Amino acid sequence: MSLLKIIAGLGFVLTASSALAGQIVLNSDQSDPAPKKAMEELIADFQKANPDITVKWNNFDHEGYKSAIRNFLTADPPDVAAWYAGNRMAPFVKAGLFADVSDVWDKNGLNDTLKSTASSMTIDGKKWGVPYTYYQWGIYYNKDVYKKAGVSEPKTWAEFVANCAKFKASGIDCVTTGTKALWPAAGMFDYIDLRTNGYEFHMDLTAGKVKWTSPKVKAAFAEWAKIVPYTTANAAAIDWQDAAALLAQGKAANYIMGNFAVDAFRKGGMTNDNLGFMVFPEITAGLARAEEAPTDTFHIPAGAKNKEDAKKFLAFLASPDVQTKMNATLGQLPVNTKAKVGDDPFIQAGFKELSSAYALAQFFDRDAPADMAKAGMEAFQEFMVKPERIDEILERLQKVADKVYK
Repeated sequence: MSLLKIIAGLGFVLTASSALAGQIVLNSDQSDPAPKKAMEELIADFQKANPDITVKWNNFDHEGYKSAIRNFLTADPPDVAAWYAGNRMAPFVKAGLFADVSDVWDKNGLNDTLKSTASSMTIDGKKWGVPYTYYQWGIYYNKDVYKKAGVSEPKTWAEFVANCAKFKASGIDCVTTGTKALWPAAGMFDYIDLRTNGYEFHMDLTAGKVKWTSPKVKAAFAEWAKIVPYTTANAAAIDWQDAAALLAQGKAANYIMGNFAVDAFRKGGMTNDNLGFMVFPEITAGLARAEEAPTDTFHIPAGAKNKEDAKKFLAFLASPDVQTKMNATLGQLPVNTKAKVGDDPFIQAGFKELSSAYALAQFFDRDAPADMAKAGMEAFQEFMVKPERIDEILERLQKVADKVYK
C-alpha cells in the first residue's frame, strides 16, 4: 500500500473518530406530551452544558419501542437507551446487551443520592443503568362521593371493604378500573399481595421462587374477591382513562392507580378539593408496608460506540438539579434525594408515601419476566370477571411459571 493511501486512511479514521466523540445516539419511548417535553429540555440542557457533544434522539411510541429494543440493542445499538429498573432490565443484562455503569455511580456519589433505587439497578453487584424518575401508586378517591354515601376514609382493608356496601347502596361503584390493556389489574394484584403477604413473598412470587398455587397466593385472591362484586362491571372492556372519567363523574368512589392519572382526573373536572389520595390500607396487621414505585431508567448498551460521552449523559441525568427540572415537567418524583420535590399535593403525598415505605416494588410487568407478566395480567383480568375460576386460573399460571423459570 502506498504512503499516500496510508495517510488518507488514517485521515479517514481520525475524522470518523472525531465525529463519533462529538455525538451520542439516544433511543427512547417518551412519546406522550409531558415526557416528550421533559426529554427535549433534558437534551437541550445537556448540550448547553456540553457544547462539544450533540445528541441524536430517536423517539419511539411505547409499544413500538418494546418490540424494537432487543433488535436495535443487538444489530445497531445506540449510545444511550431508555428502559426500566428491576426484572425488566435483567434479561438485557444477562444477555450482555447492557454495559456496567458502576463507575458512573461511584464517581458521582450515586450510591448515596440514588439509594432508594440502588437494589433495583444492581445485578451481580454491579450497576447497569441510572434511574431518573419514579411515581407512587395508591388509591385515588372522590371526596364528594364519600360525602354523598356518608363514608369516611378507611384506615384498614376491613373498613375499605365495609364501605363498598355503602357505596353500592348509593348506586356507586366502590372501585373502578379499566383492564382492557391488562396492566391496571396488575396494580391491584400487586397491592393486595404486598399487603396480604409482604414484600419478600411478593418478590419471590414474581421471581418464580414460590408457587402460584400456594395457600398464601390463594389468600391474596380471597381478599381481592371481597371487592370484585363492587368493581365496575365492564372493566375488561374499557381503558384506564375511561375509568378515570367514572371517578371524575362521581360514578365511582375509588381507583387503584398510579400518580400519572391525576392529570386525567383534573381534565375530567376534579380539583384538589374533591380529589383525594390514600395509601393502600393494611390487610395483614403489622406487616411492613411496601409500595409500588415504577422507576424509569437510562442505560448504555454494551455495543455503544461512544461510551465516554454516554457516561457523561448518565451523570448529568442523575444530578439533583436536572432531576428536579425533569420531574417538574413530568409531574413525578425525582429519585435523587437532593432534588427538590414539586409543590403539587399529590406529588407531596407520594414523596411522603415512598420515603416512609419499608421497600419499593416496581410493577408486576416489570418485576416478573415478560412471558409470566403477560400470563399473569390475562389471569388477573379473567379473575375479575369470573372469580369462581380461581383454582383453575392459578393452576394454569403455575404451568406457565414452570416453563418460564425452568
